[in-house]
Amino acid sequence: MPSAAKATISKDKTPGSETIVGFSVEELKAPFLLRCAAFSIDYMLLVFLPAAWLMLGASTTGGIGTTVWSVAIIVFVANFLIFPLATGRSLGKLLTGLTVVNIDGTKVRPGKLLFRNTLGYLVTAGTAGIGFLIAALNTSGRSLHDILSGTVVIRGRKTQL
Repeated sequence: MPSAAKATISKDKTPGSETIVGFSVEELKAPFLLRCAAFSIDYMLLVFLPAAWLMLGASTTGGIGTTVWSVAIIVFVANFLIFPLATGRSLGKLLTGLTVVNIDGTKVRPGKLLFRNTLGYLVTAGTAGIGFLIAALNTSGRSLHDILSGTVVIRGRKTQL
């Protein structure tokens, strides 16, 4: 279970605004292997339905129908776009206790998160995996798509002042 983050939040008098106090990317960054576990959960979720359909029904149906592909696309969009836009997490990040935040610790705006999870992932994947390995090598634990979007994946929870 992740421990409480050392960063604290001070609520301003303006509704919906917050000031992050004492946020340290180096202290709260998600471990690389935990990020890999979260990605693996997301990937398994993505391929489970088509793979299960092939194993169970390929002999009788001759392949994967459009219904299975449609459901797989809906699951993909929900896990990589809708859930992160609503919570800052995919299902894999939720199960591993990780959250995507801005580099200063504030909540990520929807446009920035959409950029991170679409074009950012495409650019990172286009590097043949090197963009992901950057997270293991730098002190902030940020992958290429995090660097491009100004975000960081952290492990921890906010505490109120």
